[in-house]
Amino acid sequence: MNIAITAASGQLGSAIVKALLKITPKENIIALARTPENAKHLNVEVRPGDYNEPLQLEQSLQSVDVLLLVSGMDAPDKRINQHRNVIEAAKKAGVRKIVYTSVQGAEENTAFSPVIQSNRQTEQDVRDSGLDWVIGRNGIYIEPDIEYIDSYKKLGFIANCANDGKCGYTTRSELGFAYACMLTNDKHNSQTYNLHGEALTQYQLADYMNQAFDTELTYKPMTVKEYQQDRIAELGDFIGTVIAGIYQGIQEGKANNPSHFAQAADRAHISWDEYFTELKSHTK
Repeated sequence: MNIAITAASGQLGSAIVKALLKITPKENIIALARTPENAKHLNVEVRPGDYNEPLQLEQSLQSVDVLLLVSGMDAPDKRINQHRNVIEAAKKAGVRKIVYTSVQGAEENTAFSPVIQSNRQTEQDVRDSGLDWVIGRNGIYIEPDIEYIDSYKKLGFIANCANDGKCGYTTRSELGFAYACMLTNDKHNSQTYNLHGEALTQYQLADYMNQAFDTELTYKPMTVKEYQQDRIAELGDFIGTVIAGIYQGIQEGKANNPSHFAQAADRAHISWDEYFTELKSHTK
């Protein structure tokens, strides 16, 4: 069975390829990338995979049985058609099954909601494709907070608009493992899974960060408007506004959903005690 991963040069795509390599012969794994050279390091066959090139996609999906469609990074209105290009190419190439990486979050009234809505449309397009399908709705990656530790240290605190809302965090490597299971086992067909670990408040996250990095961070709540202005100042209008929308969704409880990780992965998600203990051992 040949399995193809789109956007394989990205962080999530790479994590899924790495997880697949542990359970599937490398000869059966195909990495698709808009810029193929960027996926060479994965040590599997690489084919071109630009979401804007339907004919190229159809050619690259020849001999593929199962396809992992990683959500695109373009503006929401463009992403729907890009994803449709991949789905149509898969159908024409004879792909049997599509697994789609969707996301959790507020479907209305935040700056992130248009992204969520576009993902929900692709979920429906995948269900309507006539192919076997599985949908994963990813929780929030915890890695960006870890990578931001130096900035947190300088500030002495974590500040955003999530307040005491709980967030279903996950890691890319845990997602990689779950998607590898979903790709290779047909018992998951026709399922939609929320994929995340134990939900945490920002206060709990600060405590875990302190344990791992020997810091004394506190959590400082902000209003949505304050946080949006702060993020725009650092990251620009588009990304800053979207990130503020994500944290507004956390505040509103839209990132605190039942997790189906154990059903998808046939094991529990890594606990945050274990994750941060491991992190502490690597930082020494």
